[in-house]
Amino acid sequence: MRTRTGTRVGQYAALLAYLVFLAFPLLWLLSTAFKSPQELGSLHPTWIPRHPTLANFRQAFDEQPLLRAGLNSLLAALGAAVIAVLLATPMAYVMARRRTALSRAATGWVVVSQAFPFVLVIIPLFLVLKNLRLIDSLFGLVLVYVVWALPFALWMLVGYVRAVPVELEEAAAVDGAGRLRTLVSVTAPLLAPGLVATALFAFVTAWNEFFFALVLLKTPEKQTLPVVLTHFIGAEGVADLGPLAAAAFLATLPSLLVFALVQRRITGGMLAGAVKS
Repeated sequence: MRTRTGTRVGQYAALLAYLVFLAFPLLWLLSTAFKSPQELGSLHPTWIPRHPTLANFRQAFDEQPLLRAGLNSLLAALGAAVIAVLLATPMAYVMARRRTALSRAATGWVVVSQAFPFVLVIIPLFLVLKNLRLIDSLFGLVLVYVVWALPFALWMLVGYVRAVPVELEEAAAVDGAGRLRTLVSVTAPLLAPGLVATALFAFVTAWNEFFFALVLLKTPEKQTLPVVLTHFIGAEGVADLGPLAAAAFLATLPSLLVFALVQRRITGGMLAGAVKS
């Protein structure tokens, strides 16, 4: 009994330590965003600002076009999430239901492709987009995000499709439904938690992405939020810490809000993907 109690205490302690580890950057960022320049330069920093101020937020909006950059990021992230889910759903259905050598090879390639670094593909990707006249275009950036998110979205959705009982699709076929009608009317509604989880993954990945946006977008009016955040760092590498922390905190809010709104469906989707019929 004592061993079981000690094990449980150790588990809760490890979980608490992990939560503190995850929350520390966000809490410190929030604290920094509300500190005055005098407190930011103090040799004895504190968790709670002694004299909280909104000056950093006002300065951040005055110095950089955060709203326009946030809108660009939102359009790119939403576009990538919607297109990736629309493309991945029928592809995952075929890979899950037709277990041939080709589908197994495709699944293996999906996993291997995630190991490719950004630097390896940026030059050929740049040349392809240049030939398509999509350099310095939000639509071109959306296509890049879709291509980058699609392999992992496929890998996620294949597990969710396999968790749907085949008997339901067979019953729909007996009633005269074709493959497309079965996918839309029978399978897709059951995949809702998995679709939400996949869309959130694609959204967060595109929202936080920096490297592709930096290379492919040149016009200041089209730059996304992660790229604009780098403008708070001067030529000598000295960061304007207060406004940077304020802008970075605002940049994290959309991901946190989206996750908070759909976290129940994400949990359900993860459990559904783990159950085998």
